[in-house]
Amino acid sequence: MGPSLGLAIDAENVCLWLNGSKGPVEILKKVNLRVRAGEYVAIVGPSGSGKTMFLSAVAGLEKITSGGLKVFGKTPVPEDPKIGFAMSRDALLPWRTARGNVELSLEALGVPASERRMRAEQALAQVDLLAYADVYRAQLSQGMRQRVALARTLVTNPSLLLLDEPFAALDAQTRILMQERLMKLLGSYEGTVFLVTHDISEAILLADRVIVFSHRPASIAKEIQIPLPRPRSAVHSRSTPEFQKIYEEIWSQLSREFTAEDL
Repeated sequence: MGPSLGLAIDAENVCLWLNGSKGPVEILKKVNLRVRAGEYVAIVGPSGSGKTMFLSAVAGLEKITSGGLKVFGKTPVPEDPKIGFAMSRDALLPWRTARGNVELSLEALGVPASERRMRAEQALAQVDLLAYADVYRAQLSQGMRQRVALARTLVTNPSLLLLDEPFAALDAQTRILMQERLMKLLGSYEGTVFLVTHDISEAILLADRVIVFSHRPASIAKEIQIPLPRPRSAVHSRSTPEFQKIYEEIWSQLSREFTAEDL
């Protein structure tokens, strides 16, 4: 994790309502959260509590109803080059090669073709997929697709990396391998990571701090510091008493937030 250089995310009394079939629905209720630049923070919470909605607001893709939300001191806007957003599905374009999909992020920034190719290949090499640069989505495994999507997000060198359940579509074994790979990649990353996940272990492995959202309308029920030393292992860290203690603390709080609709 890089040094603290101020605030990456500053949310003050963030409220968000959406129009439902039976009228307005309250999603977020007075969310107050500050994330320091260089910090890694994960959000866990019941399904439908508004985790992804909050992440989308940080990305500038969803407007808040009231309160204040700043990203690096400014109101977030879509396609901010400082923000990289990796979604739960790879969303790769099937008519583009792996290289072409990674280049897509650079095209949006107006990067010249020769530089796009070079940077895309460097990003693919980071995720050990340079040999598959000319392969199309249909010929890639699900794990490979997620790695291409991760390369596409990292190729712009974002200051804030937003991850929305990035490995949710993977089987259990591949997910552990991807967590291990991501932690190695982040070892040289000096930006901020903001992660939404249903996987408590994943949150503990990746984060410096875990935020537990309440049931909807969501507010912050608890913040838990993760004092585990880095580097961490997706396999070995799970077996330590310290990891298990943190897991139980998060689960204890999270279990209180479930309602009858979640069961």
